[in-house]
Amino acid sequence: MMLKIKESITAIIFLLSLFHGVAQERPIKVVVEEIPNRLAFYAVNENEQDFDVKLSITGTNFRQSRATPRFIRLPATSKVHMKTIVLIRGKKPSYTYDLVVNDSLSKRVLRKPAEKIKISPKKQIVVYIPKNCLSCDSLIGPLNEGPYKFTTHNLGEQIEIAEQLNRFLSSRVVLDSLETPIVNLGGRLYTQISTYDELMEALEKE
Repeated sequence: MMLKIKESITAIIFLLSLFHGVAQERPIKVVVEEIPNRLAFYAVNENEQDFDVKLSITGTNFRQSRATPRFIRLPATSKVHMKTIVLIRGKKPSYTYDLVVNDSLSKRVLRKPAEKIKISPKKQIVVYIPKNCLSCDSLIGPLNEGPYKFTTHNLGEQIEIAEQLNRFLSSRVVLDSLETPIVNLGGRLYTQISTYDELMEALEKE
């Protein structure tokens, strides 16, 4: 499946580009970053699948490579540099770009270094770490390495939050006795999740 979009902008620096209709859940973004005398174009993929993307730029008051644009692999949850244009001193760049996105991956695609990014999960993830947590590292470590944004609270240091949780959980569990983290997924609390796999399974059920 392939989709082509066209977006016109006159600016020195802007962030851009949404398109709809391709199979990804979240639109691919094109981010333009200003560096000395240049504008660098990056493609940002906030989906958990790879795409091949191609960016073509036309306009005035800048220079760019004359090489024919090629498809570049954009891995899942990553940011990849697509193209850089050189600004003409004293001139304001005016450009139009075409973005082509393909979810049918080619073996001949150009591969460039990709920067991993964090994305928002289907439900917000908040991890509360009790004083006597013995299994928190087995959850927090993979979360740090994984694709999802999350928040942690150390209950030994954040007494007010610990007191609120203790009142809420008092009928079910004694907070200080917990050796596993307390996980909040979109407003629902879990006290039996101790591994990343268990968290992902619970997240899918939400």
